[in-house]
Amino acid sequence: MIVRVYSSALLGVEAVEVEVEVSSFNAEKPAINVVGLPDAAVRESSQRVTSALSTSALTWAKGIKTVNLAPADIKKEGPRYDLPIALALAETAGDDTIQNAERYSIAGELALDGLVRPVRGVLPMAIEAKRRGRTRLIVPSANAAEAAIVEGLEVYGVETLRDAWDLITGQRMIAPYELDRKQLFDTHRHYEIGLEDVKGQHQVKRAMEVAAAGGHNLLMVGPPGTGKSMMAKRLPTILPDLTEEEAIDSTKVHSIAGLLGKENALVVTRPFRAPHHTISDVGLLGGGTNPGPGEVSLAHNGVLFLDELPEFRRQTLEVMRQPLEDGYVTISRAAGTLTFPSRLMMVAAMNPCPCGYYGDPKRECRCSPPQIEKYRQRISGPLLDRIDLHVEVPMVEYRELASEETGESSAVVRSRVEAARARQLNRFSAAQNISCNASLPSKMMREHCRIDATASGYLEHAMNDLHFSARAHDRILKVARTLADLAGCDGIQAEHILEAIQYRTLDRKLMM
Repeated sequence: MIVRVYSSALLGVEAVEVEVEVSSFNAEKPAINVVGLPDAAVRESSQRVTSALSTSALTWAKGIKTVNLAPADIKKEGPRYDLPIALALAETAGDDTIQNAERYSIAGELALDGLVRPVRGVLPMAIEAKRRGRTRLIVPSANAAEAAIVEGLEVYGVETLRDAWDLITGQRMIAPYELDRKQLFDTHRHYEIGLEDVKGQHQVKRAMEVAAAGGHNLLMVGPPGTGKSMMAKRLPTILPDLTEEEAIDSTKVHSIAGLLGKENALVVTRPFRAPHHTISDVGLLGGGTNPGPGEVSLAHNGVLFLDELPEFRRQTLEVMRQPLEDGYVTISRAAGTLTFPSRLMMVAAMNPCPCGYYGDPKRECRCSPPQIEKYRQRISGPLLDRIDLHVEVPMVEYRELASEETGESSAVVRSRVEAARARQLNRFSAAQNISCNASLPSKMMREHCRIDATASGYLEHAMNDLHFSARAHDRILKVARTLADLAGCDGIQAEHILEAIQYRTLDRKLMM
C-alpha cells in the first residue's frame, strides 16, 4: 500500500513542492525508514510521529514503513514533515481514508503528545501550493495568519494531530482562517517615533530626506552623543509605505528566519536591522550549515544600520560590497546555490577618530595622527564609494535642545519623499527592477542624468581637484537626479550638482 500527501521544502526564499510517499510492508519487527535526502531533524521525525499517533488514538499498519520525500535530490530540512508523515502513516491502517489528498499541502512539527507546533517558511509554502494548484493548506494554528496572506487558498490552522486527521478524512469540519489584509495593514502600519523628535541637525535631516527619496546609502560622521543612532532609527518613518508586493517579499524572508508570529504575520512597515559590530560574515550575509538569510536579507526593502562602522571587521564590511551593488546575496555550497534578496538602504555611523572628538570645536582630540589614520583606514575606498551621501553630524547647541519648537514631522517629510519616488516610478515605468535613482544602471544614466555645460563644469572641477573615482562620479549624478526630483525639476540643475558634490567631499577627508 502506498499513500501520498504533499508538503514543501525551502530553497532560499522560495519553496519547492515535496511529495510524501509512505509504503507499508508486513514484517515481524516494525521500522520506519525515511529516505529522500533528509537531515537529522527529518530522520528523527519517526520518533515524534509514532508517539504523537499513539497519544492521539490513531493507529497505523504494523510492519516496515518506507517514507520517501520526493524529489530525492533536494535536501529536506527541519521538522515540517512530521504532520504529513503522520497523516500518511495513519491512512495505512485502512480505518479511514484521506479525501482528495491532491487538494492539500501540509506542514507542521509534532510534539510527543500530538500538539502541532509552528514551523518556518509557511508563506513561501503557501505561494508554491497555489502555483501547483493546491487549494487547501493544513498548517499549525500559529502559522495560519501567515499562510492566509496568499489569496485563493483555504487555510486551516490545527492545534493537534487529531484535528488534522479529522479534517482531512471529513470526520469534522473546521472553518478556514479568515484574514482581513486591509485591517492588518491599517492596524500595524504606524511608528512610535518620528523625525519631529530630533532637535536641530537640519543638514543631517536634509541628507536623510535625500537618501530616502532616492534609496541612497548614507554615512553619518560625528562625535558621540550627537544623535546619529537616534536619527538612523527614524529613517524608516520617512520612507514610502511598503507596497503589498514588497510586504510579501519581506515577509517571506522573515518567515524563513522564523521571526513571524500570530501578532506579526505580515511585515507592513519597513524593516530596520541594526546588527552589533561583532557580527560574523555568516550573520551579516547569511549561510551556515543549513543556509538561512542574514541581516542584509532581513533588511530587504528596509534599512540596515551599521553603528560604529570602523569597529566592524574589515573582511565583514568587504562582503557587503556585492549585496549593495546587486541587490541580492548568493550563497554557494557543494549541494547547490541559494539566493536571498537584499535590496536595502545602508545607513552607517562612525566617530571621526578613536576618541570621537577630532575636529570638535569644544573638546580636544586625544588621538595622534597615526591613530586617526589607522582608524579611518578600516573603511576601504571601494566600500566608501558605494555610500552615496556622507554627512557630518555636529554637537547640538543647548538653545536648540531646550527649545520648545519641533521640526517637521515624519509625515510631512514622507509626503515629499513619496512625491519624488512617484516621479522616479513614472520615469522608470518601462524598465524592470528599477524603482528609485539609487538602482539606476550605468547604461541608463546618459538618458536620465543629463547635465548642462555649467553643471558639467562644476563636476569636472570637483573630479579633478578632489580625485573622485568613476563610481563616485556616478553616485554624484544619481544624487543630483534625486535632488532634482525633490525640487520637482525635469532636468538636473547646477545647484543640484553642487549639493551632491557636497555630500561626497567627506570621503576625501576620511582617506587623507
